[in-house]
Amino acid sequence: MDLPADILSNSDVTLPEPPLPEIFDELSFSDSSEFLEADEEISLRKRLFPQILHGGLVQGGDSDDFGSLDMSLPARAAEQAENIVRKVLEEAENAEQLVRKIWGGAWKVCHFSHLPKWLQDNDFLHKGHRPPLRSFSACFRSIFRIHTETGNIWTHLLGCLLFVGIAAYFLSRPSVLIPWEEKAVFATFFASAIICLGTSSMFHTVSCHSEHIGRLFSKLDYCGIAVLIIGSFVPWLYYGFYCDYQPKVFYFVLVSVLGAASIIVSMWDKFSEPQFRWLRAGVFAGFGLSGVIPAVHYLIVKGFFQAVYHASFGWLCLMGALYLLGAGFYALRVPERFFPGKCDIWFHSHQIFHVLVIAAAFVHYHGISEMAIYRLSMGTCSAEDAPVDFEY
Repeated sequence: MDLPADILSNSDVTLPEPPLPEIFDELSFSDSSEFLEADEEISLRKRLFPQILHGGLVQGGDSDDFGSLDMSLPARAAEQAENIVRKVLEEAENAEQLVRKIWGGAWKVCHFSHLPKWLQDNDFLHKGHRPPLRSFSACFRSIFRIHTETGNIWTHLLGCLLFVGIAAYFLSRPSVLIPWEEKAVFATFFASAIICLGTSSMFHTVSCHSEHIGRLFSKLDYCGIAVLIIGSFVPWLYYGFYCDYQPKVFYFVLVSVLGAASIIVSMWDKFSEPQFRWLRAGVFAGFGLSGVIPAVHYLIVKGFFQAVYHASFGWLCLMGALYLLGAGFYALRVPERFFPGKCDIWFHSHQIFHVLVIAAAFVHYHGISEMAIYRLSMGTCSAEDAPVDFEY
């Protein structure tokens, strides 16, 4: 602001003094002593410059000018900030280590080359493998960790739970809506799907426990596949040859023999080794393709129209195509074969195989449901559905 000219020209004019801070009101200027006592001086310094004294930035505490500020304040502030950040990171790391120790057994995923030989299955998956976990609790806790088996575990675990729910709903329906004979037929399929998906999920969960446990559950996994194929045949043969007793029994026996042979081969110790991947795919693909025999028989006896519209032949073909496609992904190890190290955690061949197996199982469930509805709507067997005679 501008001051009046007369004030500026008059040197005798005295301006009022600005008020002193409240802290100085406590000083007794009327006191005859020219100096403060030591305790009073220290107390005053603390009240005037608390941030300086408490931070240790005052040097020469006994100096009459309250000490001089350290000129390296920015450097000290940076050093303190760095110490704080370092402590925060250390605490976060300690917390992570504690969680791992309590929940995950304090293990870390490793590279394929660091695995023992009995855990080396797919060399196109480079990173993210579980090391050997010597306790079942650690294996089951690993379900909630991210590694190469996470997708394999959860795809078939969720599929198993879905079929448990569907089976519980279907079998709990009143007998007046679904007769017990039909419940028994569908229960065979439900049980086979639950066994297959459940043993598969269990194998992928505990396969890293030890060589003995891994081999044992791999055998159970392969047996589960054979059980699913058998269970898938039962309702289709039952409704497809509903009034044809002789061929129905013949194909039941044939499927049972082939299933038993597949299970026996699965018990072979070397069957689960990586070099026999093609043999495993071939055994189960061949077992599934044996369904072509009763399908062709049905086509010849009943005709194409009956097969497609009343025997769910289209759904049966789609199911077979999904199973074969999954076996192809599994045997060829696609896509990780073309992108080594890029599909370590997600979208590798075994996960795709699992998804296609679940899809095929649900497609088959839909197909046999349509067959059951049509067959039950036809009532009892008629003369035109007379049994087919076979000459043995």
